[in-house]
Amino acid sequence: MPAVSLSAGEVVGVYQRRTKHHFAAFASGPTTLDWDARPEPFRHYEGAAVLPLPLARAAELTSPPSRPAVADLAALGALLHLSFGLTAWKSLGPDRWALRANPSSGNLHPVEVYVLAAGLPEMADGLYHYLPDRHALELRARHPQPFAAGRALAIGLSTVMWREAWKYGERAFRYCQLDTGHAIGALQYAAALLGWRPVEQGRVGTDTLAALLGVDRAAEFPGRRADVSHEEAEVLLALDLGDGAAEVAPELSPEALRAVSGAADWQGVASEVDRFPMFRWPLIDEVALATRRPDDCGLAPVVRALPPLQPAALILGRRSAQRFDPTHVMSATGFARLLDVLRADVEARVSLLLFVHRVEGLAPGLYLLPRGPWSGALTGGLALAGEPVLAPSGLLRLQAMEPVALRRFVRSLHCHQDIAANACLAFGMLAPLEPLVEAVPAVYRDLLREAGLLGQTLYLEAEAMGLRGTGIGCFFDDPVHEAAGIDVACFQALYHFTIGLSVDDTRIETTPAYPFLAEEPAA
Repeated sequence: MPAVSLSAGEVVGVYQRRTKHHFAAFASGPTTLDWDARPEPFRHYEGAAVLPLPLARAAELTSPPSRPAVADLAALGALLHLSFGLTAWKSLGPDRWALRANPSSGNLHPVEVYVLAAGLPEMADGLYHYLPDRHALELRARHPQPFAAGRALAIGLSTVMWREAWKYGERAFRYCQLDTGHAIGALQYAAALLGWRPVEQGRVGTDTLAALLGVDRAAEFPGRRADVSHEEAEVLLALDLGDGAAEVAPELSPEALRAVSGAADWQGVASEVDRFPMFRWPLIDEVALATRRPDDCGLAPVVRALPPLQPAALILGRRSAQRFDPTHVMSATGFARLLDVLRADVEARVSLLLFVHRVEGLAPGLYLLPRGPWSGALTGGLALAGEPVLAPSGLLRLQAMEPVALRRFVRSLHCHQDIAANACLAFGMLAPLEPLVEAVPAVYRDLLREAGLLGQTLYLEAEAMGLRGTGIGCFFDDPVHEAAGIDVACFQALYHFTIGLSVDDTRIETTPAYPFLAEEPAA
C-alpha cells in the first residue's frame, strides 16, 4: 500500500496525541538511561575567538532605571548573566550540576543562545555564541555587512532537541518549546532591569533564522547522527534599547538578514553533544518540520506586555523546588497579587486550571481562570457549571473537594508526584490547540512557548512571595481535561506548575556560579 501523506496540521495532531501520558501507559521514551553518558550541557565552537563578559552588578539592579542602559559590553554581560547565565553550582556526593537563570526540564537545557551585535565599541560586528559555563561569548561569524545600522543587539535562540529526547523520548519537542518560552521570559525580565525590551521578529522564518545563526551549516556540526548534533532555529528577538528602533527596523527583513549571513566570515566547529546515542525518535523531526514557519507568515508574537519587574538578586536566587511543606498556607494577599499578574495579559491564549490545596480564604478544590479572547469558548464548553468566586478576579469554582481526596487526586494526575500534592496550589495550562494549529501549524510552537513564558512569571512571582515554584511536564493529559469537564478535542493541557514553601535538602552543597571571576555579585 502507498504511504499516507499527512498535512502539517495533521502531523501536529498525531504528535500531540502520541505524546500524551495515560494512566495505562506513558508516551514513548527510552527504556534505559546511562547517567554517566548524558548529553553535554554546554556546547562550544572549537577555533572561535572568546570574549569574556562582566557579571551583572545585582545590588545596583533593583528597580526600573531612570533611563535605558547604554548598549556596551557591561550591559550585555548583565543581560546574559541575568537571563541565561549560571546562578550556582550544586553538589551531592560525587555529583555536581549547574543551575541557571532560565530553568529547564530535567535541568537538561536544550536552549542555545546567540547574540547579533552591531556598532558596539568593544565588539566586532557579527554573530556570537554565549557560553554560560564561562560567561563569555564566542565569535561565530564576522559581519562585513552589519545586521542593523548604528548600535544594535538581537538575541537568537535555538534548541538541541537531543538533550531532552535523551531522557524524555518523543515528548521532548514539547519540552524544548516550553524551555524556549522560559528563556524568552528570562530575557524579558533581565532586559527590563536595563530599560530594554525584546521584540519578537515574527517576519523571520525558520530557514532564514537557521542561516543567520549558522545552525544550517551541517559540516560544522559533527557527530555520528545529524538528529543528535543538530540545532533547531527557534526565535529571533531584537532588543529595543530605549529608542523603539527594534519595533519596526526595516533592516531586520528576511531578505536583509539572508544577505548578512551569506556575506559572513564563519569560524568554529561545534562540540559534540552525545557521541554514543542509543535511541532514535523520528517523530520529533517530523513535528519540527511541520511547525517551521515561512518568512512573513504574520503570526501574532508570543512576547507581549512586559512582566512585573523583579530585582536582579531575586532573579539570581530563583530555584526549582524539589519538595514542598504540605502544611504551609499561601496568603490571601499573595494569591490576589498572583491573580492580578495572571489576568494582565488580555491577549493570552493560555487559560489556567487551578488545583487549590491551601490558600487563605479559599476552599480546597478545582478552579478555572479563563484568560484572553478564547475564554468564552472555554467556559461555554464546560461540562460542570462554574460558580464565580472572588468575582473581580474572574476565578470560577468548578468543584470543591475534601483536602485528603484532593491531594490523592492531584498526585495521580501529575504522574504520581508528591510535589503536586504537597504544594499550596498547582496550575494546569490549557490552550485551544485544534482550531489554532489547524489554521497555522507553526502556532503549536507558539502556544507551548506562551505556556513556558507564563511559567517563568510564576517562578518569579513565587520567589517574590518567599515561596518557590516548579514546572511539571509529566501529567496524564486526558484525565486532566476530564477533571475540568473540558472539550478534549479543542482545549489541551500543555504545561503544569506548582507553588509552595520549599523544603530544602541540607545535604546538597551550594557554591558560587563563577568562582574564577573577580567579583561574584551578591544574590
